[in-house]
Amino acid sequence: MRKGNQSVNHNSQITNQKFRRLLLGWFRHHARPLPWRVKTSPYAVWVSEVMLQQTQVATVIPYFRRFLRAFPTVTSLAQAPLDRVLELWSGLGYYRRARHLHQAARDLVERFDSRFPRGFKQACSLPGVGQYTASAVLSIAYNLSFPVLDGNVARVVARLLALRGNLHQPAFRRTVERELAGLISRRQPGNFNQALMELGQTVCLPSAPRCPECPLRSLCQAYGAGQPESYPTPRPRRAAELRHLASAVITRDNRVLMVRGLDDGLLGDLWNFPSSFGASGADARNRLERKLQTLLPGELRFSPPIGELRHGITFRSIQVALHPVQFSGRFANGAARWFTLARLGGAAVSQLARKIGRRVQEV
Repeated sequence: MRKGNQSVNHNSQITNQKFRRLLLGWFRHHARPLPWRVKTSPYAVWVSEVMLQQTQVATVIPYFRRFLRAFPTVTSLAQAPLDRVLELWSGLGYYRRARHLHQAARDLVERFDSRFPRGFKQACSLPGVGQYTASAVLSIAYNLSFPVLDGNVARVVARLLALRGNLHQPAFRRTVERELAGLISRRQPGNFNQALMELGQTVCLPSAPRCPECPLRSLCQAYGAGQPESYPTPRPRRAAELRHLASAVITRDNRVLMVRGLDDGLLGDLWNFPSSFGASGADARNRLERKLQTLLPGELRFSPPIGELRHGITFRSIQVALHPVQFSGRFANGAARWFTLARLGGAAVSQLARKIGRRVQEV
């Protein structure tokens, strides 16, 4: 029995070594020349990893370059006004990431002498830095042996070992984490993690995977069974939720009035046209009127809507009605700001606000 166990362990070690050799060899020849790989400073790696959360690589590249030009160091990011950070983030979505990045930069300056910490617990103490981000930065920037686990990595491992389940199931996640701990290269953990993510992003795709191009196909159980797309088990999708939104178009001297946040706690860091959700278009319009009465004391006059448009935010499919509103007086408590339509492209405004701005210019 003991000899049998030793033989199994020995064979497993040989398989793991082959896995690492094939994966790292492929990465040396096929790694994309991404801008955050030119100089793997902890700061650049950290910024890139935050931007890449739930965002495609091709989308991130121009944002990353602009961001690093504006804020080349942790200190410059920490000293920047949040509005400026949000301006450069506008369009990437999930704006909480930008706010956390800014807060964490200030923490790095105050607590860690402007350096991303090498300790895992210290890294995870930063705003917005969880297990994945900490592992990615520590492995890529400091060559420390922390495996990363995201959707791309989980897909590769699930197909390699024919594992059922998805990352939202604790048992599946624990199994993948255990396998990664045994597979990771101790000499090149950063390249190992990047290679697995790269493989999932470019070859081991969710649908129509490019199996003939995969360096791991000889080891892949799902490929051997002819069922690569059966793994991992897809997570049930949340049904799209139709929402009605009434947005006020308030103009003065070729400017439009905007407020922080949209409604229902959405887009709270960004400037938006004053808006309210409702169960129907009429309900949204009534709620918008009550909202404006608080914001803009005095007489309000609604004109017929000048148009409608569609917009998506996560699982929400939003039907937006644009209501011209006239009022006389001043808005209360400095809660709003005037913007020229030409400025919307470079200000810390939401994508929805930009879309509304373009529609207003067309009318």
